[in-house]
Amino acid sequence: MGKPKHYRPPGKKKEGNAARYVTRSQAIKILQVSLSDFRKLCIHKGVFPREPKKKVKGNHHTYYHLKDVMYILHDPLLEKFREIRAYQRKIKKAKAKKNDELAKLLLSRAPSYRLDMVIRDRYPTFIDALRDLDDPLTMVHLFAMLPAIDRLKIEVKRIHNCRRLCHEWQAYISRTHKLRKVFVAVKGIYYQAEVDGQKITWLAPHARQQVLTDDVDFNVMLTFLEFYEALLGFVNFQLYHSINVKYPPILDPRLEALAADLYALSRYFDANHRATIQEPQVAGSSRSEQEQEESDLRLAQLQHQLPANEPGALMHLVQNASSEIEEDETTRNCKNLFQNKKIFLSREVPRESLLFVIPAFGGIVSWEGDGAPFAESDDSITHQIVDRPTQGHVYLSREYVQPQWVYDSVNARIILPTEPYMVGRDPPPHLSPFVDDEAEGYVPDYAKTIRQLQAAAKSDIQPLPGTGNDELDNSQNMLAEGFINRTEAMEAAEKKQEMMLLEKQYHNELKMELQGVSSINQLNSEDTKSKEQSLPDVEEQSAEDPSRLMMSRKKRGLYKAIEMGKQQKKERVEKLKERKRNIEAAQKSEKKHKKAQVS
Repeated sequence: MGKPKHYRPPGKKKEGNAARYVTRSQAIKILQVSLSDFRKLCIHKGVFPREPKKKVKGNHHTYYHLKDVMYILHDPLLEKFREIRAYQRKIKKAKAKKNDELAKLLLSRAPSYRLDMVIRDRYPTFIDALRDLDDPLTMVHLFAMLPAIDRLKIEVKRIHNCRRLCHEWQAYISRTHKLRKVFVAVKGIYYQAEVDGQKITWLAPHARQQVLTDDVDFNVMLTFLEFYEALLGFVNFQLYHSINVKYPPILDPRLEALAADLYALSRYFDANHRATIQEPQVAGSSRSEQEQEESDLRLAQLQHQLPANEPGALMHLVQNASSEIEEDETTRNCKNLFQNKKIFLSREVPRESLLFVIPAFGGIVSWEGDGAPFAESDDSITHQIVDRPTQGHVYLSREYVQPQWVYDSVNARIILPTEPYMVGRDPPPHLSPFVDDEAEGYVPDYAKTIRQLQAAAKSDIQPLPGTGNDELDNSQNMLAEGFINRTEAMEAAEKKQEMMLLEKQYHNELKMELQGVSSINQLNSEDTKSKEQSLPDVEEQSAEDPSRLMMSRKKRGLYKAIEMGKQQKKERVEKLKERKRNIEAAQKSEKKHKKAQVS
């Protein structure tokens, strides 16, 4: 009888993958915990399964690196989980003996654990936490919209905490004008913000009733949510302190009851800003006096001493940005986009999203309902966002537009014309700011229109073809005056250099002709070019074949995949162009049909 597979003589150490990787059952035996606790530990500590090249125990096992298991073994959180497990046995034993008083006492003293040191361990710097914030924000925004279901262990307290964290994050982004892109899709609304140089993208679901399915393991999602809540709380704390605002904020309970949390947070920012400005800088002031001032401020907020319907209180934080915050050019442009625009939201539009987006770009916004800063009858309103074909009362002093106008203006960074977005009309296509049209090979018509409007807004001066080098010589002056950006100036300089080289080459050829030197190389190159053009495509393929034959199998497969990707992109572009041609033909035939009916 032969030796079994992966035979190892007794006394010999394990080597290779057998020594580096362990299965999940082996990891649980090493840690001496249950499967649910092992999953929690892996999620909290950021340990994920690995894929070894050689799976010693078979393909049907899940493998973990032994170093990761040892990393969990020496973590204090493991001891805490064992302590909680033992304590739960005590409660179970008391309930089995029908000792209800002891069970209640034990439940009231049940131990808990904190994830502070775990977050500190996983994210040594604040930039690391910001870099990993996409998934936490998406998960927290998702659970903020879910209903509370006891069967799935989704508690009301947890949903309220998720909503609080979401509104605190949105209030900071709106306060500092860090929002950059917005896109409304079928799944929800995609946002992208730039905080400390890190681009953070998250998805917020639409404010509709969510239907929960049974094919999702909510226990695992709740474990992730537990870690993400703690992480987002630390991030919000750091961000609020960076702009000299106390955390956690204490909000107006009346506004909280009216579900106007973002407005309440903006008023909290406003109150903190005014307290910072008015606070006397007295040297040697005692700590007790400062604490008394803080308590008076919070008591004033709770007793509604701040004006409830003050129009400037909503976005006073936008107008009075702290001088300590360094603003780059992009932030200044975003801050002034909706400047001097007063926008009113009708009840049928997505209120929470627009309350977040419009103030982030410098606008003043109100809504229909209690707690609003100003009413619909205010004469200073410039735009009203509506999403229904008919209006009860129309004010001639304002423009009625659909919600897409706000999102398209934000992505274009200019105030777009309101005529295509008027009530009752089909709005233009909502283009995604996350797609690079040049890289995709297809630029939609409306994207070209937006580029023309952007060029007109910036007063862009572009050189016409064949006008000479005067504009190219003045590229640095145009950059200094703000007519063109740095990229366009660099392109102009490169073009100028190329033209200088071509001119030099032309002068050299003229000198050679004057000296009587025949350009044999040039004639030969022209002959070869004409021959290459006359050759059929088969010879071109045969010329390319040797280079492919010299490639290794891996590189050949990679090259083939690249070619297939290019072909698929070309087919996709052709499909879009064909669809566009069909739509235009259908529109022309419809117009002809209408004209025939009229005549």
